Order: sequence, then structure tokens, then C-alpha cells
Amino acid sequence: MKTGISDTYLISTPTKRYIFRIYSFQWRTPAEISEELRLLEHLRGNGISVSYAIPDLENTLIHSFAAPEGERFGVLFTFAEGTKVLNFDAETHYRAGKLMAEMHLLTKDFALQRVTYTEKELLVDSLAELGKFLPAETEEMQYMKTVQEYLMAELQNSDQSQLRKGAVHLDLWFDNMNITPEGDITFFDFDFCGNGWLCMDMAYYMLQIYSTEKDDDEREGKTARFLQGYESISPVSAEEKRLIPMLGICLYFFYLGIQSRRYDNWSNVFLNEIYLKRFINLLLKKYFDYHKLDQKLTS
Repeated sequence: MKTGISDTYLISTPTKRYIFRIYSFQWRTPAEISEELRLLEHLRGNGISVSYAIPDLENTLIHSFAAPEGERFGVLFTFAEGTKVLNFDAETHYRAGKLMAEMHLLTKDFALQRVTYTEKELLVDSLAELGKFLPAETEEMQYMKTVQEYLMAELQNSDQSQLRKGAVHLDLWFDNMNITPEGDITFFDFDFCGNGWLCMDMAYYMLQIYSTEKDDDEREGKTARFLQGYESISPVSAEEKRLIPMLGICLYFFYLGIQSRRYDNWSNVFLNEIYLKRFINLLLKKYFDYHKLDQKLTS
């Protein structure tokens, strides 16, 4: 079905469908995968609609394969009913916000033996990876360095007492949720799960609304509806709301770093200087300017 950081296969039987994910070589350890599956079982056991792992007849969840490049691991998951939808209506965004908040009630203070996302992972390591493909003297790299310094100061000076912490998905967007005709939503692909501020998930989701909705009124209306759905279940502090646009930019940094670090999984054809410059100018910088963070950068 899909290749990228992992290879995704559709497994069909006469009565059911399943998803078989084979993790890329040297991408995740068995211990990291086990923690992902533990989180899924925790959510599933508490009524959250997620795609979860299925054991084989010997009760094994993680399978090992001797691929030509080395040992790789695979897991069979339930199929998330419904389909992916690129642009959905405001009420679906409301339901997505509600489901995310219900998930966060369960992941708050739920510690994973996996990465903790801090400014180092989001901003420092990512920019170092990006620097392998984008020369330091380019205007775009100079811009990224300036934004990095601004964001690091903002994160370090944030009011930690107002930021909920726990297990985060970190990759919740239309590509990782299926929606049925009745409007039921299932979250899947928790491959990037780790520890961090729960509002990181909100930041990434709202970033994707911005990316897919080109009409300002539609974008703002659907973003507001998502937030209303979320707050119908769990309050969001003023400090979390203040940081959400900044965390969206942090996640642009992070995923540019992932693309640079795992370029062999994303295809060497498009990962080049031109691609990175376009990404920075057309996506990251526009989102930064949209939230008027540029005014703070120059003040």
C-alpha cells in the first residue's frame, strides 16, 4: 500500500482486512516497537478507536525478518475501517478534536520507554541533519538558524506548570486516520509516539488544517471547531494555546530532520537543495508569518 519510513502491506482474507507494517532497517528496536504496542493496547483497552497489534498463534506480536540489508521487524495490525479523507467538514474536525482529547486523558502522565521530545530532538538535532543537505550560507539555512534560536528561547521560558505531559502520537493528520461514512474515526500509525507535551499533537493537527485548507474562513472555522471538540472533553491552558503555533513550526523542523536522516526511505530523487528551499519558503515560513511570529522575531 505504501512505502516510506516503513513498508505497509494490505493483507486480505475472505472476511477481513489487516495491515502488515515492516519497519525500515535500523529504524526501531524491538523495545521501541513493544512500547508503541503497549500504548495502543492501553488506548484500546480504554475504549479509544485505534488500530492495534494482533498476535500470531504463539502469541507473538513482533516478527523478525532476515532482509538482504539486515534484520527487520514486522507487526500485524487491525484495519482501521473507513477511508482517508483529505478535506473533511467542520463537524468531522470537531469529532477528531474530541477523540484526541479522550486519548490525551489516557496518555497524560503515561510514560513510554521511548524518546522524550524536547527542543534538542525537535530543533537542534533536526537542523544538524538538515545541514547535511542545505549549505549553511544559503538564505534559507540562515533563516532556519534564526528561527531555531527564537523557538528554543520560547520553549525554555515557557510555563511548564501549565503544560500537560505524557505520551504523544506526534503524527496525527488525515493520512493517519480513517473515517467511516457514519463519521466514526480511527487513529493509527503510532510509529513516532514518545513523551512530550500533549499540545504537540494539537499543534501538528492544526498545522495540517492550515496546509490543506486554502480558504482563510474555512481554515479558521475548521480549526476553531477542532479546538471546540477538544475542549468539550479537556481544557487547554492559555500557555498551551500560546505555544501551539510555535510547536507547529518545531514539528516542521523535526520532520525535515527526519526526511534528511532517512533520505533513503523517502527517495533520493526529491530530497535535494531545491526541495528543501521550497519546503522552507512555501510551508514553514508562510506558517510562521501566518501566526505573526515574524513580528516577535524582529522585535
